[in-house]
This record gives sequence, structure tokens and C-alpha cells, in this order.
Amino acid sequence: MIDGVYVGRAAADAALDHGWLLGHFKDPSDPRHSEALEIKWGVHSPGEERARWVRGEERTALLVLISGRFRLRFPRRDVLLERQGDYAVWGPGVDHSWCAEEDSVVLTVRWPSVPGHRAVPLD
Repeated sequence: MIDGVYVGRAAADAALDHGWLLGHFKDPSDPRHSEALEIKWGVHSPGEERARWVRGEERTALLVLISGRFRLRFPRRDVLLERQGDYAVWGPGVDHSWCAEEDSVVLTVRWPSVPGHRAVPLD
């Protein structure tokens, strides 16, 4: 890092923090530290899914498909992202899950970055 500028490679850096590139969990001296938002580079194999739903979400999220086919599951409907640039946005209180239908790369932005936040699984 030179002059407060961090340059990295998403795939390599994402492997260090479960896919997350930016957020409250980075060291405060790191330019990637943010309490305003979180950014994740997700690389998923076909059939990989979030088996437990996220419930009680406090943040807003934007998920953008970079490549592949990626299904978002919401209580009232599923959304299939299948063309590069397809995206979905959902707000606080919207329960969700997901499944990669093909090798997929997605970029997720959540805000705000909430320290100590944990998703509550659906029982």
C-alpha cells in the first residue's frame, strides 16, 4: 500500500475474508475498512447454495451477476440472474437465500456495514 491506496486482485483478496473485500471487519488502518458498506466477490460452483435462509436482515443489498447463472430466493419468488449485469436489490427485513446454477461470479454490496452482525438461520 502506497499513499493510502490499496491495489489488489478480487479473487485472491476475497479468499482471505470469506469473499468480503471491504467492510467494518478490515483493520481501521486499511483503506478497505468501511462502516458505510461491505463488498463481496463471490465465486460459486454449480449447485452451491446457501441452505439456511438469512432472516432478520438489517441491511440493504445489491447483488450483480458478473458471469454464470445465479438464483436468488425470496419468500414470495425466485429471481434468476442469467446475463452479465443482471442484478437485484433488496432492503432490510427481506429474507433470502441463493443457489448457483452454473459456475458463477457475483458482486455483492451491502450497507451499512454492521459490526457483529450474524444471519439467523431459518429453522
